[in-house]
Amino acid sequence: MKIVDVSGFYSETGGGVASYVRQKLELAARWGHEVVVVAPGVESRVEPRVGGRIVWVRSPGMPFDPNYHMFWRGEEVWRVLDREAPDIVEGSSPWRGGWLAGRWSGKAVKALVFHQDFIAGYPYTLLGGVLSRPAIDQLFDPYWRYVRRLSRAFDVTVTGGDWLADRLRAFSIHNPVSVPFGIETGLFSPTRRDEALRQSLLAACGAPPDGRLLLAVGRHHPEKRHRTIIEGFALARASRADVGLVIIGDGPIRSSVEAWAKTAGHAHVMGAVSDRQLLARCFASGDLLVHGSGAETYGLVVAEALASGLAVVSPDTGGAADLARRGLSRIYATGDAQSCAHAILDLLDTIEAPHPALIADPPGSAESHFAALFRLYQALIDARRAAPTA
Repeated sequence: MKIVDVSGFYSETGGGVASYVRQKLELAARWGHEVVVVAPGVESRVEPRVGGRIVWVRSPGMPFDPNYHMFWRGEEVWRVLDREAPDIVEGSSPWRGGWLAGRWSGKAVKALVFHQDFIAGYPYTLLGGVLSRPAIDQLFDPYWRYVRRLSRAFDVTVTGGDWLADRLRAFSIHNPVSVPFGIETGLFSPTRRDEALRQSLLAACGAPPDGRLLLAVGRHHPEKRHRTIIEGFALARASRADVGLVIIGDGPIRSSVEAWAKTAGHAHVMGAVSDRQLLARCFASGDLLVHGSGAETYGLVVAEALASGLAVVSPDTGGAADLARRGLSRIYATGDAQSCAHAILDLLDTIEAPHPALIADPPGSAESHFAALFRLYQALIDARRAAPTA
């Protein structure tokens, strides 16, 4: 089959969406499918890839994050779709990209892929200290009405987990179907542990050689709640001085993250790690992942950490919590630094000797996710072909 993904959040310097697209292209090539990603960029150009290509459409930049652009003129995207004549069109966001995919007049099967929970990412983050989540959902009912209308332009709404399908079903989003996400096979493993790397990371934090190494991995963005992570770490460090925190990632609030880390002490901002092998070694060489975002639709970082043998401290909402509960973990109240500190200390007491944390229900693989996704798409194509014409 031929799949065209209208991906408003794709960026070469992005995080989870970029990893997802890369895996989709690679596995499509293995199984004989073709994937074309239509993405907003600096200029219009076509970039060949194994498994398909990226079709960049010249678009204005995002006002608060120069790594991303936003679709503007719909006619340019629709011309690409007309030219490609796909079997499946994916709208990979509820915003402009999803709207353009849904409004395209072609006859392909359409799937709205729910990569971002906007309400959890922004209103819950900004207003959670003064309003309950049901109250926030009520306040933003116009958004949910918009997504309901948008979803009716698609045959299916794809989610990365059962919990998110249930959440969307509660808001009457059209036909949510769970196709659980997964991680790269063979890359993230406790066998990647590197003692020399561990010692260098502890030294970078100013922690002792026999200290405990905590990791925070994610884009520097308000929805990732780095302030909660760092303040929680600082409170925990007041009770035990042998801990160090390495913060991996980059983004629009990096200067704030660096300032918070400096105030906390024993926290080192490492920056982005594009080398996936190095990232896997970092994971396997740590003791805990401390996660901040309660708005993950899946929680790829948490899944990679679990597969690497890390115990996980996770907020109590979103895909991160859903994954963390499968392994050795402690759950804290989203956005609450004191609760995060208690979770860190409790989990460190549980794993006094550094060793891989065993997980009874490991995260699935990217192969299993995309195999299930392509089966779903083929079933929708077959059903469309079998349906009687009006």
